Amino acid sequence: MHHAEITENVIGAAMRVLNVLKPGLDEKLYENALVIELESLGHRVEQQTQFPVHYRQQLIGTLIPDLIVDNAVIVDPKVAVAFNDTHIAQMLGYLNIT
Repeated sequence: MHHAEITENVIGAAMRVLNVLKPGLDEKLYENALVIELESLGHRVEQQTQFPVHYRQQLIGTLIPDLIVDNAVIVDPKVAVAFNDTHIAQMLGYLNIT
């Protein structure tokens, strides 16, 4: 797996955040706490970076992933019981554009 160490740190940090804050909060609160946790581990974290999306050389909008860790891993915290096909499709779209 590419960027396995970063991915392991993200998962561990997310678990720590969830253990402290518990389920039931707004996604943005978990996202902000995850930034604090990842930065404490020495990672560079960018929030809400905008990527222009073009179609036939024309700007059609912007893609804004929640977090990018060390300019290598996209993190999109979700408040959900389980991941579904829509979540997977969204992440594939992020990877394609970024």
